[in-house]
This record gives sequence, structure tokens and C-alpha cells, in this order.
Amino acid sequence: MSQRSEGLSAYIAVTASYWAFMLTDGALRMLVLLHFHTLGFTPVQLAYLFVLYEIAGMVTNLSAGWIAARFGLTSTLYAGLVLQVVALLTLAQLDPGWAVGLSVAFVMVVQGASGVAKDLAKMSSKSAVKILAPTNAGGLFRWVALLTGSKNAVKGLGFLLGAALLATLGFAWAVLSMAAVLAVILVAVLIAMPPGLPKGRKGAKFSEVFSKSTNVNWLSAARVFLFGARDVWFVVGIPIYFYAVLSDGSEEGNRAAFFMVGAFMAMWVILYGIVQATAPRLLRAATRPEGELVTTARGWAWALAAIPAALTAAALTSPEPQPWLTVTLIAGLLVFGAVFAVNSALHSYLILAFTKTKRVTMDVGFYYMANAGGRLLGTVLSGLTYQVGGLGLMLGTAAAMVALSALASGRLDPEHTQVTTQ
Repeated sequence: MSQRSEGLSAYIAVTASYWAFMLTDGALRMLVLLHFHTLGFTPVQLAYLFVLYEIAGMVTNLSAGWIAARFGLTSTLYAGLVLQVVALLTLAQLDPGWAVGLSVAFVMVVQGASGVAKDLAKMSSKSAVKILAPTNAGGLFRWVALLTGSKNAVKGLGFLLGAALLATLGFAWAVLSMAAVLAVILVAVLIAMPPGLPKGRKGAKFSEVFSKSTNVNWLSAARVFLFGARDVWFVVGIPIYFYAVLSDGSEEGNRAAFFMVGAFMAMWVILYGIVQATAPRLLRAATRPEGELVTTARGWAWALAAIPAALTAAALTSPEPQPWLTVTLIAGLLVFGAVFAVNSALHSYLILAFTKTKRVTMDVGFYYMANAGGRLLGTVLSGLTYQVGGLGLMLGTAAAMVALSALASGRLDPEHTQVTTQ
């Protein structure tokens, strides 16, 4: 087998395993959110369920870069898949008769393990692209956009799958069925994974995870606020708002609301994934110098900030739920998703452009630690801002966070990129 075809085979295997993981990750998030909402949890309590998930992501990304550099990329990828299966099997043991405090603590711990699993798989997959992708004619941007965009489309299907499984099978059987499917896929990937990914180096030091690159550090700061702005409405506020608007309180109405909320969240993430995958073509990345793409990131961030700002104004004019406001939110958030996708695709490309192959797992791990930090910030603020100030405060917070991301993106230096694989 040629080196080119071997690299492509490894890329396909990495992408397939990442797809399988993100399908269960999306489904699990929707299952937990809707299931505990129907049990009477407040928005702040719902946010608590995901806090350890994001904290675990921060710690994992910081250490996973070193682990992959020391023991190899396939080891962290397989570890992520195994841990997710264990987390799903454990979550199925949740007893509805437990006290609220015990239930919250149990789910937080399991979600924390799932967060570790997700970020092991993510760091491995994204780092592999830097090593396997062609370097000519925008090949790196195309490959990372395809991996990330397709992953997000699959995760969107996971949201719909989670809502559907909850409505048809119930919580425990839904979780067990996902664990079984992921275990089968793990075995298939273990058998089919070709060689071609780094095996690790014994001399890798943990201190290397902290980047000395100014561009990596500013991009990581921009990532914190970009994903904080997404999750501040995405995690708790909007799903609960739509559920309250769509459900009539009956069992049948609740099931219908599950499907509709899950369908919207799925549609949003799928649209996000499709736009993300086509971002290199939209930005004409194959014919533009890398420095120009660096400069482009700031403009796209400011364009994104205008959308939640406009939605904030709409929410403040209608304190009570109105049909026109619901339609406006759906349309506005879909537009937000498309523009957000371009911003996210640029970030995912630039982190790989700024790093070198010999420290790719370190820089990618540090960058995704910042990503998890933003998600943690957004998760906490999602429940808090919605409960304290409703849609207006929640969406206004999102607008402010995107503005901070734009300011950080403006500090990137287009003269210092590392698009080679040296």
C-alpha cells in the first residue's frame, strides 16, 4: 500500500470512529437534558449536570496532548471510545427513586467521564489530520473542515436520535442501546485501523503542553469566548424555552415536544456541520494565502456578534412567549449557526496552521482545553442567565462573548503561520 493511500485509510478510520463517538455524545446530551427537565430540575440544576463534563474536558485536553505525544495517537483514540462505553453503561444504572442531590452528583460524575472520553477522541482525531493531510492547494483546510463538519452533522443526528430514543425506549434502554452500538464500532475500528499514525516518543515532557506561540495563545483565547457564546444559549436556555412553548403538559404533548426540540437542535448542528465542511470553498482557501485567512477571522467574528445582539433586542420587546418571537429565534439561531460554522472552521484550520508536526498534539490539546473552558463558561451562564434574566440576558451575554472573541482574533499575527509539516 502506498504512503498516500495508507494515509487516506487512516484518515477514514479516524473519521469513522469519531462519527460513532459523536453520534452517542449528541444523543446522550439530549437524553440527559430532556429527561431531567421532565423530572422538575431547574435551569441552574440542569446546567450543573454538564459542569463536570466541561471541567473534565479542560483537564483532559491539557494532559491528552502529552499522553498522545508519549504513547501515540491511536492509544488516546481507543481510550476515548472505551471510556464512553463504560460511561453509558454506568448511566443506565441511574435509579429514578434517588434523591435529587444524589441523582445530580451521579450524573455529574458520569458526564465527567464522558467529557474525558470525548476530548480524548477529539484531540486524537484533530491531531491526526495535521499529520495525514496533504499540504498543497489548501489540503489541510479541506481535510480538517471535512472531519469537523461531518462530525457536527453526525452529532446533530445524535440530538434527534436521543430525543427519539427517550420518547420510544425510555432513558435506561436508550442509554444501553447506544453503549452496545458504540462497542461494536470500537471492535471494528480496532480491527480495521491501518498503520500510519505516530506511536509516541519517550522524551515528551508534560511542560511542553504550554505553548510559547503568541498566535496559539490568542487563538485559544478567541476560542474560549466563541464557544462560550454558543453554549450560553445552546446547553440549557433555548431547549428549555422551546420545550415550555411547545409542550401542553400532557404525556402525549411532552413526547411531541421532545421530538420537536430534538429536531431543532439536530437541524441546527447539521446545518452547522454542512457549512463548516464547505467553509474552505466559501472562503476560497485553495487560492488565498494563509495570512489573509488569519485576517479574515476577525471580520467573521464581528459579523457573528451582530446576530445575538439583534435577537436580544427582539427578546426584550416581548417578555412573554409569542409565536413571532419563536419564529424569529428559530430563524436567527439558524443564521447564527451558519456564521458560527465559518468562524469555527477558521479556528480549527488555524490551530493546525500555527503548530508544527512534532508538537501538534500539545498545541491541539492546549487549544481544545480553551475550547472546553469556553463551553464550561457557557454552560454555567446558560442556566444562570436564563433563570435570572430570561432570553434577553442570555442572548445579550452571547453577543458580548462573541465580541470578546473578535477582539482576541484581532491580535493574531498573519505573518507567523506554520503551514508546513516540519
